[in-house]
Amino acid sequence: MTAAPAVRAEGLSLRLGGRLLWEELDLTLDRGELLAVLGPNGTGKTSLLRILLGLLAPTAGRVEIAGRPPGEMRARIGYVPQQRVFDRDLALRGRDLVRLGFDGHRFGFGRLPAACRERIDRVLREVGAEGYADRPVGRLSGGEQQRLRVAQALVSEPELLLADEPLLSLDLGYQRIVTDLLDARRRAAGTPVVFVTHDVNPVLPLVDRVLYLAPGRWALGGVDEVLTSKTLSELYETDVDVLRVRGRIVVVGTPDDQDVHHHDHDHAH
Repeated sequence: MTAAPAVRAEGLSLRLGGRLLWEELDLTLDRGELLAVLGPNGTGKTSLLRILLGLLAPTAGRVEIAGRPPGEMRARIGYVPQQRVFDRDLALRGRDLVRLGFDGHRFGFGRLPAACRERIDRVLREVGAEGYADRPVGRLSGGEQQRLRVAQALVSEPELLLADEPLLSLDLGYQRIVTDLLDARRRAAGTPVVFVTHDVNPVLPLVDRVLYLAPGRWALGGVDEVLTSKTLSELYETDVDVLRVRGRIVVVGTPDDQDVHHHDHDHAH
């Protein structure tokens, strides 16, 4: 029997505050695939991740994660949030943050089984964070904290990875580190990734498809199908220019003009 896709969404619609964000969204995500989700602010990119996590119900339609309702699969979904600075005096070590990927839904810290402790040590090594695993997270740099968030997302051996603008506020070096870590998991375990971003350039060599969310509309397809003047002009119902500038593609004429992708790309798998 053929295995269920990692994500299957049929006829998804979402209204928030009486405003239609998108409707009749159909999406299937297979193992090993990386989907970049683009679009201006306020078009429901983060809300889509919340639907996939089972934290928000769509206005219409249905969604399954590996053939089951999202709420039942939440513990098997890894989530990498935006980089936000921790309080410097927070009494939480790096390894404690990673541990929340196992038991963050429970109150307090009990003693973990040896296998779980070994898994935490292994994922800390995988992301290169073992050197500061016992330091307070508030004393670490933004890039170091984000490595730990990736480790937290990976520690439960997820069947799906969701990343919500994980590169914001990171320098180019750490952007590359974070994208490489997510791609390494995808290659090693076939874990699909949904990657929300304003600038797809850092992940472009890894992207299989793009979901572009515009106000009340959406487009889904390959990079060269979606990120074109024709497609985006149709989405916005106004003239939008997609320009190739020094190896990057820049979109001009949207509500918040964006760098969206690097033209010279090849697919990762």
